[in-house]
Amino acid sequence: MTALAVSALALSACGSSDAETGSDEGITMGFAQVGAESGWRTANTKSVQDAAEAAGVDLKFSDAQQKQENQIKAIRSYIQQQVDVIAFSPVVESGWDTVLKEAKDASIPVILTDRAIDSADTSLYKTFLGSDFVEEGKKAGDWLVQDSAATDGPINIVELQGTTGAAPAIDRKEGFEAAIAADPDLKIVQSQTGDFTRSGGKQVMEAFLKNTPDIDVVYAHNDDMGLGAIEAIEAAGKVPGKDVKIITVDAVKDGMTALSEGRINYIVECNPLLGVQLMELAEKVVAGEEVPARVVTEETAFTPEQAKEVLATREY
Repeated sequence: MTALAVSALALSACGSSDAETGSDEGITMGFAQVGAESGWRTANTKSVQDAAEAAGVDLKFSDAQQKQENQIKAIRSYIQQQVDVIAFSPVVESGWDTVLKEAKDASIPVILTDRAIDSADTSLYKTFLGSDFVEEGKKAGDWLVQDSAATDGPINIVELQGTTGAAPAIDRKEGFEAAIAADPDLKIVQSQTGDFTRSGGKQVMEAFLKNTPDIDVVYAHNDDMGLGAIEAIEAAGKVPGKDVKIITVDAVKDGMTALSEGRINYIVECNPLLGVQLMELAEKVVAGEEVPARVVTEETAFTPEQAKEVLATREY
């Protein structure tokens, strides 16, 4: 928090500097958000909007409603408006080269936030600010390996994946699978996308419970899908956190509440409060300064006991 506070002070000091931005009106940023599919995303959006206001950045915001074509349309609109910088959290990893080449040709720098893209041409964006999703998946898997160490026999895991083709869905799966490979008794028996939504998690979990009689663990790529799974598990007459252990990623307030109640067993944090860091990076790239190609956010993980300790002070 101290680092973020320092960054915020730095931004308030330089955010309105006409000499640095070359404009009487400061920086104009076009921000193309994925959507509002989860509590995490809502917190992320608010962080960006609040940080832009604090830094004196004119923010042009769009909600893609989880559709890539909407994000591409928004980015093209920002190019036409000749904004100073474009930032976006890509719905999926692939299919961005054409529109980002258009931004590059217009001399508008691009910052990736939260999610990466799959492109051989790294000159299409200046930096990527966000979490290490592979590491998040690995943390989830490492906890399960340790938690299951004293258990004999197979442990059946069902996986609620995020949006198909999205970086966090791909990477969280990769990290988790790599970690549980250490214990041959841990097996993913069903895996399907719940699209990062609570309703999707509930629907997929209902199908899992019908098709797979012995489910020991749910690994959900975000809290919202895990919360949806809880609803399905309870409706099936089982006790989440006891009959079926649940591991999720995000650590939003609703997830942390369920964790503190023992209905979720472990949550890996994914910090949505990227706004201040994003504005700091925007100031630098617009001024022509060099920035790191990758900026990783600092994150932790929580047990039920730890959730009880921090729940009252959570910002999201």
